[in-house]
Amino acid sequence: MGTYDWQELSGALERLLKLRAIPFGMKLFERTADMEAVPKIRRPKASVHTMDQIVAQAARLGWTVGITGEDLVGDQCRSVVGLGGQDEKWLTGQHMVKVWFATPADAAAHQAAMHCAPKGRYAALAVAPLASGRLDPPDIALFYATPGAMIYFINGLQWSGYRRFDWSVVGESACADSWGRALATRQPSLSIPCFAERRYGGVLDDELLMALPPDDIPRAIAGMAALAKNGFRYPFPQYGIQQDVRAGMAASYPERR
Repeated sequence: MGTYDWQELSGALERLLKLRAIPFGMKLFERTADMEAVPKIRRPKASVHTMDQIVAQAARLGWTVGITGEDLVGDQCRSVVGLGGQDEKWLTGQHMVKVWFATPADAAAHQAAMHCAPKGRYAALAVAPLASGRLDPPDIALFYATPGAMIYFINGLQWSGYRRFDWSVVGESACADSWGRALATRQPSLSIPCFAERRYGGVLDDELLMALPPDDIPRAIAGMAALAKNGFRYPFPQYGIQQDVRAGMAASYPERR
C-alpha cells in the first residue's frame, strides 16, 4: 500500500463527487497502545456506541476516534471489525430472531453471510478524516455519496484495467457489505446502509457507502478526469425526456450526428 497526499486525495473526491460528508479512513491495530498513539485520538469515556456512531464521528464531525471491543454495544458490531464475537453463540443469530428474521434458521443464515475482519488478530481500531493523514496509511478508505456520484466513481475505477464488480446485500448489519467486506477482502465494497446505520450513524436517506483500499482512489480519480474530458461529469446534466436525442449523443459519439 502506498502513501499519498491524503489531503489532496480527499479534496479531489469531495470536489468531483460533491460529497456532503468527508471521506475517512479506518485502521485496525494489533496493540491498543498503537491505536492510542495516533495523533489527536479521542477515546470514548463512559459512553457505549455502535460502530455506526464511531464511523459517523469521523465522517460527520471530522473526529479521530479510537476504540476497543469494550467500547461497542455488542458482538454484532465487534464481529464485523474483528474485535470480538464470531463465536458459536453469535453465529446462531439468536438475538435477531423475531427482530429482523422470522426463524432461527433465517437468523443463522444471515450471520453466516456476513463479511467480517478476522477475529483474534486485532485489539483496537481507529477512524479519522482521510485528509488528516493520521492513519498513514489507513487499511481502507470510505465515503458516503448519492447513487449518481457513486456510479460516476465506479465508472472512474473501470476506466483503466476494467473489471466487473459484484456486490451483495446482507440486509441489516450492512456494514458487513462495506467496511467488513473491504477489511476482509481488500476489495472495493459498496453497500446500501441499513436501518442501524441510518438511525445511529446519521446516514442520509439518499446515501450509499463505498469502502475500498486507498490505492484504488488515485486510479478512480484519474479515470474520472479522463471521463470529464469526454464531457462526462457529476452532477449529470439532465437532457430532457422528450428531446431529440441525437444532438446530445453526438457530443460523445460523433457518428450519431
